[in-house]
Amino acid sequence: MEVIEVKELYKNSDKYFDKEISISGWVKNLRSSNAFGFIEVNDGSFFKTVQVVFDDKLDNFDKVSKLTLSSSIVVTGTFIKTENAKQPFEIHATNVEIINLSDSDYPIQNKRHTFEYLRTVAHLRPRTNTFSAVFRIRSVAAFAIHEYFQSHGYVYVNTPIITCADCEGSAEMFKLTTLNLEEDLPKTEDGKTDFSNDLFGKEAYITGSGQLHVETFAPAFRKVYTFGPTLRSEDSNTKTHANEFWMIEPEISFCDLDELMDIEEDCLKYIVSKVLERCPEEIDFCDQFIEKGLKEKLTKLTTSTFVRIDHHDAIDILKKADRKWEFEPDYGEDLAKEHEKYITEYYNGPVFVKNWPKDIKSYYMKLNPDGKTVAAVDLEVPGAGEIMGGSQREENLEVLKELMKAKGIQEDPLYWYLDLRRYGSNVHSGFGLGFERLLMYITGMENIRDVIPFPRTPNNCDF
Repeated sequence: MEVIEVKELYKNSDKYFDKEISISGWVKNLRSSNAFGFIEVNDGSFFKTVQVVFDDKLDNFDKVSKLTLSSSIVVTGTFIKTENAKQPFEIHATNVEIINLSDSDYPIQNKRHTFEYLRTVAHLRPRTNTFSAVFRIRSVAAFAIHEYFQSHGYVYVNTPIITCADCEGSAEMFKLTTLNLEEDLPKTEDGKTDFSNDLFGKEAYITGSGQLHVETFAPAFRKVYTFGPTLRSEDSNTKTHANEFWMIEPEISFCDLDELMDIEEDCLKYIVSKVLERCPEEIDFCDQFIEKGLKEKLTKLTTSTFVRIDHHDAIDILKKADRKWEFEPDYGEDLAKEHEKYITEYYNGPVFVKNWPKDIKSYYMKLNPDGKTVAAVDLEVPGAGEIMGGSQREENLEVLKELMKAKGIQEDPLYWYLDLRRYGSNVHSGFGLGFERLLMYITGMENIRDVIPFPRTPNNCDF
């Protein structure tokens, strides 16, 4: 007999009522007495379970009554409508085949476990309700990202993980080498490590961003994006930092800062809308058990008009605020978390903060006519703070060289990046969206470690 997925039973239940069906899955919960029992079965296809009713007419009733959590089974029985019960239907079993009897020491029993504990069993935590919801939302959001860019004519580019380009600053990038670290490393005349005999013949890193490489494809395809893992070596133990995470980085030719903000707003609204549409059960769960009011927050974002203000004006607002800051706002400084929170509360919605001081932003950002600021923008959203960061890129070769010189960035390793300004340069822009930061916002989870399947953070590289 064909095995029916639980998702199909929920979507087209009328089709199966009073018919014999089979399902397969894992025991989520079991209650039994001397004559009958109930099994909650989850098959991975849907967030909700289906209840199986069994009785002592089963040949293996005693064994079924003693099923342990997470045991795998195949159930055959009659699909029955239950109008006045919690669940809309159930299966009255005529046969329960035990595929694998789970060991009784299964680490996730039916009780409340802390997220900290569940990280120690990260290979099993997707089986819990919370992480079933989180990781299904992650999957749907990832698909929506590709869907958005593909439907808007963007070309997907696979940028390299191994790079010799310094985008985010080599101090934050993992070094990559095949030199034998157990031996004395070869040195150059000035006492630095000699990488000439290394695999790539020079110093190499694991990518901290795909931006520079994806930017090379923009003059060929006009609109491009990359979506993949990035790695940073910073020793940070905050709830919002990880050493391995995923980034979405589009680059758009003939696009200025205002047009970029239009795209950022449209993209974020699309992703959130698709998650609300395709994960209603998961969002309801997160709204009930993780962040009260989550669904309302997300729905409001999809209909909000995003405010746009200059960094200078944001600082003005913060300085005039009738409150004491842990970190005093300053015109030449970045915004602290408390500042981001206040700004979104002040405007009661998402806020683009644009035109930042050039000294605190990257070398590739477009220098504004005032010579003091760059055409950069951060998107602040209620409850999460900064979720997107982007800029118009500096398209003038000589200005870019000056910016690189001021930041101490060597030209030679980035000759190919400079070539983009020599051959068909144009106004162009791009942004980065941290996927896990987005997921924290959508699910209400407070720690980045709980939206990544296997988090990589300082002193944590398990599994």
